[in-house]
Amino acid sequence: MALCSPYSDHWRKNLPVLGMSNRVYSIDLIGYGYSDKPNPRDFGLTSFYTFETWASQLNDFCLEVVKDEAFFICNSIGGLVGLQAAVTEPQICKGLVLLNISLRMLHIKKQPPLGRPLIKGFQNLLRNTGLGKLFYRTVATPQSIRNILCQCYHDASQVTDELVEKILLPGQEPGAVDVFLEFICYSDGPLPEELLPQVKCPVLVVWGDKDPWEPIELGRAYGDFKSVEDFIVLSDVGHCPQDEAPHLVNPLVESFVERHSATRSSVASESLV
Repeated sequence: MALCSPYSDHWRKNLPVLGMSNRVYSIDLIGYGYSDKPNPRDFGLTSFYTFETWASQLNDFCLEVVKDEAFFICNSIGGLVGLQAAVTEPQICKGLVLLNISLRMLHIKKQPPLGRPLIKGFQNLLRNTGLGKLFYRTVATPQSIRNILCQCYHDASQVTDELVEKILLPGQEPGAVDVFLEFICYSDGPLPEELLPQVKCPVLVVWGDKDPWEPIELGRAYGDFKSVEDFIVLSDVGHCPQDEAPHLVNPLVESFVERHSATRSSVASESLV
């Protein structure tokens, strides 16, 4: 079983429980957490921090470390990574659990045509001037991280000092600011509605109904895809159900894996805010 989101520590409440009956891995996506952070400028005009890159990382991890098929349990942008991985190497993924998958509302395709040049211009300004690093310094503080988390967690009591520290510390590593600016300026790549029709494995979609970033009114459409076996609503839960309500998420994951496992399975996951 692979847990997929930008930060592996975001699965700290799930690993001990899921690990009792499965082999479970939580992965820092390259550029995030404590993974390597190659400078995106070293790749010229070719974007490095893309869902294709992270999907290759996830599939390679399964081939080289897990050495088996795996279930991908994914949150937020991790859901795009899991979907892309399942489409690229369908023989690896046995099933997907998508927790409040990112709708990618800032994707260039979802913007008015006349506004697209303005968006590209603003992104270039962030990436190529001191404005971007100034912006990063304002958000990479304990209070800013806490404020952001309190927006996306419905139960603000779950936004603890430990959680703030686990999100903040990796962001202070060398190279983190360049990765951050590269990704917030990444408005291309796949959309979930483009990947879901290509997925061959079973998919379970789970949604916290108090998510202010990914509204459930829009998320419900993903329950209509052929590969999606069910759409489950978690009442009074925000954007990161695995951390805010692990007592609800863990049984759903265990049940899904058990249903679709002919043998004892390995599970890999990643988490993205």
